[in-house]
Amino acid sequence: MLAPNAPRKFLLFSVLAASFLIVLAVLFYQSLSGKQAAPDVTYVNLKGEKISSESLRGKVVMVNFWATSCASCVAEMPEMVATYNKFHSQGLEFVAVAMSYDPPNYVLNYVETRKLPFHVALDVQGKLAQAFGDVKLTPTTYVIDKQGKILKRYVGQPSFAELHSLLEQALAT
Repeated sequence: MLAPNAPRKFLLFSVLAASFLIVLAVLFYQSLSGKQAAPDVTYVNLKGEKISSESLRGKVVMVNFWATSCASCVAEMPEMVATYNKFHSQGLEFVAVAMSYDPPNYVLNYVETRKLPFHVALDVQGKLAQAFGDVKLTPTTYVIDKQGKILKRYVGQPSFAELHSLLEQALAT
């Protein structure tokens, strides 16, 4: 036989358990929705200029890992140039990182013949790809907000309509 206080104790236990589960769910959701910080790296462009992550704060940044031997990378590059040209005056910076296996003379030739308007960096030792989560697939593009947090990672060619919408939002804040 249950004591007269048993229903109250059960109700109190149920309310506490439900409250605990709600708190856990909220914390879990917040951890999933929290943006990951972009790695603190220094890019060296083809002119020998150093560009640190810190120097890019306050700007929206696209970091595109690519290779001259990657057909998808070469196919998307004109759209990347158009995206840069469209948004650069609003504060977009762009760093195209050539993968470690890409011969530097191929990269230089590609950049010069296509007149790429943004920074192009060589990742000769693979340290940049490693810092961004060991990037192996190209193209892989990161969109980083003004505070240095990763907004989105695209593996393969992005939907440029979606990318432009994301950039518009990021640049407006």
